[in-house]
Amino acid sequence: MLNIVLFGPPGAGKGTQSEKLIAKYKIDHISTGDLFRKHLGEGTELGKLAQKYMDEGNLVPDEVVIGMVDDKINDTKDPQGFIFDGFPRTVAQAEALDRLLENKGMDISGMIALEVPEEELKKRIKERGKTSGRVDDQVDDKINNRIKVYRDETLPVANYYEKQGKLSQIHGVGGIDEIFSKICKVIDNY
Repeated sequence: MLNIVLFGPPGAGKGTQSEKLIAKYKIDHISTGDLFRKHLGEGTELGKLAQKYMDEGNLVPDEVVIGMVDDKINDTKDPQGFIFDGFPRTVAQAEALDRLLENKGMDISGMIALEVPEEELKKRIKERGKTSGRVDDQVDDKINNRIKVYRDETLPVANYYEKQGKLSQIHGVGGIDEIFSKICKVIDNY
């Protein structure tokens, strides 16, 4: 089973590449953003719990996020694998994901980290903001903060998978198909 963590800072191209990987490898997409919207929209117990934390201005605890990921995996019929997009965001989440998968007889095949220079990220995010309508994609301070949070809080996850020998870094600048081809070469060697 192919289980990939697609990793990189905001604006690195994870969403674009995820779509292509899902189509080629017939794997299911797990995006924590999508899971939050689903559980909040359906008013599930996990959604209500997450809403409680968010209403208080707090981060949703890892156990709740992992619960949503577990739900998604259990609801997927005959999976060929999963692509984890935007998750795990912390080492604690990565450890919890490994335990969850291990209990299901699975593991992470590898982490593919898209490496993109900061100036290019800012340019891409602003360009995306023109069409996405996302306010946080259009304000310099918010863009800079999102990149800083990634560097400070999320980047250590790459070290976690590197210690397991599962990290592959891909230069994420160039044509979409060129980058996709580099990613596929890595995946085909799993």
